[in-house]
Amino acid sequence: MAKTASTSRKAEGKSPLEGKKAPDFSLAADNGETVTLSELKGKKVVLYFYPKDDTPGCTKEACSFRDGFREIQKKGAVILGVSPDTVKSHEKFREKYNLNFSLLSDPEKEVLKAYGVWKEKALYGRKYMGVERTTFVIDEAGKIKKVFPKVKVDGHYEEVLAEL
Repeated sequence: MAKTASTSRKAEGKSPLEGKKAPDFSLAADNGETVTLSELKGKKVVLYFYPKDDTPGCTKEACSFRDGFREIQKKGAVILGVSPDTVKSHEKFREKYNLNFSLLSDPEKEVLKAYGVWKEKALYGRKYMGVERTTFVIDEAGKIKKVFPKVKVDGHYEEVLAEL
């Protein structure tokens, strides 16, 4: 179960603003551990939200972060991927593509809502709720330094690295 400091936000659908404190959370990771954002204070965090494990765009995005992991680490940052998929799904996805960072499970969508990335989407005229691919760069003090909304996967890793 996800725990967030701001699950009662009335501004659901709005991303937290740059310069504001990042909403804290505790989520289950693909390795069975629990990751709490506030425990990463002192490190930069690349927190990226994606729709679904093992789909073309999400795989491409995850693999670009995997391939650039060392460069991001050199900048003093950790990478965390978040989606509503289960821990088991994340575990299979991580193993299949040899991902070298944690994938966090938010099946209740509390953290997705706290960060304003659980939104109404449309496909072929059909409306549905889903994750809007978004990345947050969080500084060592736990503040949101940069928000990349509606991420286009091609070239995104390079944008994130430049922001660090």
